[in-house]
Amino acid sequence: MSESRTTVVLTNDDGIGAPGILALEEAVLALGLGPYRVIAPAGACSGCGHRVTTHEPIEITHLDERHTAIAGTPADCARLAIHHLAPDVRLILSGINAGGNLGTDTFHSGTVAAVREGATFGVAGIALSHYIARGRTIDWSIAIKLVLPALRLILDRPWQPGTFWNVNLPHLERPEAIPPIVDCPVDPSPHPLNYRIDGDRALYSGNYQNRPRVEGADISVCFGGSIAVSPISIAGPGVIVGEPRPSGRLVDFCTEQNARKDLRFHLADGRSSMP
Repeated sequence: MSESRTTVVLTNDDGIGAPGILALEEAVLALGLGPYRVIAPAGACSGCGHRVTTHEPIEITHLDERHTAIAGTPADCARLAIHHLAPDVRLILSGINAGGNLGTDTFHSGTVAAVREGATFGVAGIALSHYIARGRTIDWSIAIKLVLPALRLILDRPWQPGTFWNVNLPHLERPEAIPPIVDCPVDPSPHPLNYRIDGDRALYSGNYQNRPRVEGADISVCFGGSIAVSPISIAGPGVIVGEPRPSGRLVDFCTEQNARKDLRFHLADGRSSMP
């Protein structure tokens, strides 16, 4: 693969200097995925969801040939990568987020939004997050060891256009072995809805660790000590993703030489999206 084509983009919502994206970069180098670029927010914007910047300029700062800071959101980073900075991108890796993105977290997560944005343009994506157990800190050297087999597993799978993966690492102190990697659905259970009210001010005080969960879904899997892998589709019921449809493994799609094409969608009754 030519070194002039960037086919893998790394981003996050904790900011370009966060330890999680540095750990992800180490993992990408260990996997030998080929030409990559880090295109990430200049500062932390955790919990920003799928917000995009449309009515003001976005400052782009090239830190070096491989690292670019964006004064915007993770979704902005994905958009600018696809449109301008890395138009040959085939895969967006977002993370490793300091904190879980489980269940309904996926709706307000900037980490997840980056790969969701890419999926709408025919770019494969994997969002990666690390659950934090109460009162503990992340050992990023362990996080790298956990994320590598998860990435290898997903890269060896076929990719369905219009979908992405959401991966959550458990918080293990000193794992003697890699924990099970479990395919599981996203848990729809709501967060505990608790606020501390002080006059006209409210502070959220829900207990993340004690949130409700469905046995076998991502929250239960990750809290139980396994690596949770959840496929997510951007197409609703009755919407079908049309061509192009890659063949073979995701890693092969990432290294194809032909130009990436945007997706087309059509309804199950045959009506198609406009070009």
